[in-house]
Amino acid sequence: MKILVCIKQVPDMESKFKVDAGGTWYAKTDLAWRMNEYDEYAVEQAVQLKEQVKDADLTVLCIGSEKVKETMKKALAMGCDRGAHIADEEADKKEPFQIAGIIAEYAKEKNFDLIFTGMQSQDRGSGQVGILVAEMLGMPGITTVVHFAYKDGVIEAKRELEGGVKACVKVAAPAVITCQLGLNTPRYPTLPNIMKAKKKELLSVPAADLLKVESRQDTAKMYFPEKKGGGLVLEGDPAALVDQLIKILKEKTAVLG
Repeated sequence: MKILVCIKQVPDMESKFKVDAGGTWYAKTDLAWRMNEYDEYAVEQAVQLKEQVKDADLTVLCIGSEKVKETMKKALAMGCDRGAHIADEEADKKEPFQIAGIIAEYAKEKNFDLIFTGMQSQDRGSGQVGILVAEMLGMPGITTVVHFAYKDGVIEAKRELEGGVKACVKVAAPAVITCQLGLNTPRYPTLPNIMKAKKKELLSVPAADLLKVESRQDTAKMYFPEKKGGGLVLEGDPAALVDQLIKILKEKTAVLG
């Protein structure tokens, strides 16, 4: 069995974000970086499947600059066999269709039985890449998976829907799975596995060699929401508050106009 898991390096969400000079993305300076949280669940599920299936082979793929290799090393330490680094200094300028196109182009001749991705990235949050990869490769895709089981080439999964409802899905491999929070408990890499990860294969391929599709979206502008005025808390005797509230409504709003 051949398995591919796709990850993304994103800023720690506790970072102080600033809009970059171009006004279309966040500035990358003074940020701490980590693996996208949804992708951690994808890596864990892929590693669990590798441990379940004899002779399974697991590749982790990440698109980005040289610094994303540090995040890839975590996936290797968690149990992936090798890394495929798609070298791209301007990955953040590529929209989901292009990112999916790069992944699909990498995967199309490699006959992966299963491809795992996170449900969405924490920075862009489009939720499109995984299902676009499935469409481009002509494979079934199951999204927002919160339960996964595999036996004899068949996947049984539960998808999270609105209001806590779950949909049960059964599909034969090959397939693409996008992983939701809570699917599993991602493992912490042990020190011996961190040391082993340093010796695992981590090859780079230029993104230009794989990008065969044109952009379909453009980011026109990125900005922080405008700050709105704070609320007003009234305290005191209820009878007096009624008069005070009526006065405020007349002066500040058109409710009693």
